[in-house]
Amino acid sequence: MNLAHWLQRSAHTHPETPAIAHGTEVWCDYAGFAERAARTASWLQAQGVEPGDRVALFMYNCPEYLPLFWGVWWAGAVVVPINAKLHTREAAWIIQHSGCRVSFCDADRSSGLQAVLAETGASSTVCSNRGLMLGDLPLAPISPRGDDDPAWLFYTSGTTGRPKGVVLCPRQLRWCSLAYLASVQPVSPGDSMLHPAPMSHGGGLYHLPYVLQAGMNVVPRSDGFDAVECLDLAAHWNRASFFAAPTMVRRLVEVARTREQPAKGIETIVYGGGPMYLADIEAAVEVIGPHFAQIYGQGECPMSISVLQRCLISDHTHPQWRDRLRSVGTAQSMVEVAVCDDDGCPLPAGASGEICVRGDVVMAGYWNDPEATARAIRGGWLATGDVGCLDGHGFLYLLDRSKDLVISGGTNIYPREVEEALLTHPAVAEVSVIGRADPEWGEVVVAYVVLQGEADATTLDACCLSQLARFKRPKHYQFVPELPKNHYGKVLKTALRELDARQLQGTTP
Repeated sequence: MNLAHWLQRSAHTHPETPAIAHGTEVWCDYAGFAERAARTASWLQAQGVEPGDRVALFMYNCPEYLPLFWGVWWAGAVVVPINAKLHTREAAWIIQHSGCRVSFCDADRSSGLQAVLAETGASSTVCSNRGLMLGDLPLAPISPRGDDDPAWLFYTSGTTGRPKGVVLCPRQLRWCSLAYLASVQPVSPGDSMLHPAPMSHGGGLYHLPYVLQAGMNVVPRSDGFDAVECLDLAAHWNRASFFAAPTMVRRLVEVARTREQPAKGIETIVYGGGPMYLADIEAAVEVIGPHFAQIYGQGECPMSISVLQRCLISDHTHPQWRDRLRSVGTAQSMVEVAVCDDDGCPLPAGASGEICVRGDVVMAGYWNDPEATARAIRGGWLATGDVGCLDGHGFLYLLDRSKDLVISGGTNIYPREVEEALLTHPAVAEVSVIGRADPEWGEVVVAYVVLQGEADATTLDACCLSQLARFKRPKHYQFVPELPKNHYGKVLKTALRELDARQLQGTTP
């Protein structure tokens, strides 16, 4: 089925119910939401967009985001949300790789994106997110789509440094939405979902159950995360929920401590996307109260691997309460989770191995990459690349990441792409990038650099910023005469992390 039917049904049954708000003001009701989506579909069809074609959204959060998003589905096309923090060249690569017919972009970047696309030979039509003139365009009928037709290309990076397009179909998106309603919380008309996190990311998936149930999606005026604004919006709209990375939770707690009613209007804060320190979640529950749930997921199994439910986080009386807070909860209702050895065989409770998951919510595969798909999905199980263990009660504990990604502020940063950017500088002979634990961001990027000419941190920062999004650049540069390597010349990142730890402790010059 085409998921646009969800929006159409909510518009029929709750036409005057607020659907999208911008800050404290209602931007449109469900009737208006569906009308905008249907007219957007007409506009796309006039540009030659057909069912199965791809359409990019390279935009920061804004009220127009969702009507454009659902208009793409209404036309039977595939939406390609792109992280608005990416460099224009990075976005252009995704647009070219996915073959987007049309690309919606923030007004101030549309001409730059068009220029970069022209350089690459891509033929995508670029349109400003607020320059779309719908006028008196007809209301297009919903284009039929099958359960296994691509609907969302979720671009996530691999250790090669090049993003891979995770193919999510109506089947996966429906189960992801139902998993939220079954495992996290139910939703009723009038409930609100705030979007301080980018809607191109995992948190954006949580707008789907709210459309299904005629809830309201709220875009902050800041179009991003501001702790004061977030708490104010929750108090204004009431029964408000939102997704927050651990960094965001810490900032919320700092602000909430200064308030007489720190949790006013808050229903649920879902946290995930990076490691949450035990002391931080304990402080959050103490200050804000029993309003937290944790999820663990990946783009390949969107937001749907495990959940630590609110009732478990708030149950201080349970003898294993603190231990369970260290976990990422139990398997969500729509999946099976196992910890497997190198041969893919399930391991007993307490043993560590690769976390694997299976169920209808697991991706259909990677876009135009059957080899990567075959490596990731083996015997029906998705191999996550994460190392963990299950206890005797089914609680899952993350121990390490077999992939080298760095998770900073809830955002994945892949060392290879940072290394490749730095190696374009003529003074850089070798470089290896690792993550360093950080109390504010979870991890920060650290670059170990071997020079063959004159360069400093400022010069290398400029090199990174010319090619990558600002949040990916290293926070620290360490200049060394050589990198630790094995006999085959491969850089030993484990040894590099040990060296970094010793330097922080002051035991190595």
